[in-house]
Amino acid sequence: MGWIILAIVVVLIIAIISLYNNLVRLRMKVKNAWSQIDVQLQRRFDLIPNLVETVKGYMNHEEGTLTKIAELRTSWANATTVSEKAELDNQLSGTLKTIMSVSENYPDLKANQNFSELQEELQNTENKISFSRQFYNDSVTIYNTKLEVVPSNIIASMFHFTPEPLFKAESDEARRNVKVSFDKGNKTE
Repeated sequence: MGWIILAIVVVLIIAIISLYNNLVRLRMKVKNAWSQIDVQLQRRFDLIPNLVETVKGYMNHEEGTLTKIAELRTSWANATTVSEKAELDNQLSGTLKTIMSVSENYPDLKANQNFSELQEELQNTENKISFSRQFYNDSVTIYNTKLEVVPSNIIASMFHFTPEPLFKAESDEARRNVKVSFDKGNKTE
């Protein structure tokens, strides 16, 4: 009888350790996924000064838009949470749409090789950001689901695991895809 009770206790301890370790692995996957988004968003913000310098000479009367980009970049450096960075990302997406649509009025700007290269870099970065967001949200969904299903929810509450926020668009404008394109046949969405 004593051996049976000991065996049950050992099995329970192994199950608790296994569930705990699984939750830790999932939490680390979420953190890694956020880090990937953060890297790509930082890359986009690092491209901004080059874009602003290239555009500045052509778009003198668009100083307000260029100033807004500089302010967003500064705010980005001070943001610490997923929701703060998501909001700044949404604001930057809207501001980049403004620059891209205004650039249509400047044929010399569109012909500028540096601007074309920046356009391509931004387009590639936007694609990477989109993929990273999807991977992050998939990781968060798996982790958050694990926090709510039995028996892992018991272990999660015992060890104070908390749900992570999804990366989502905060406004209708932000939900639209940022299309960085300067072809006359393509229009910014």
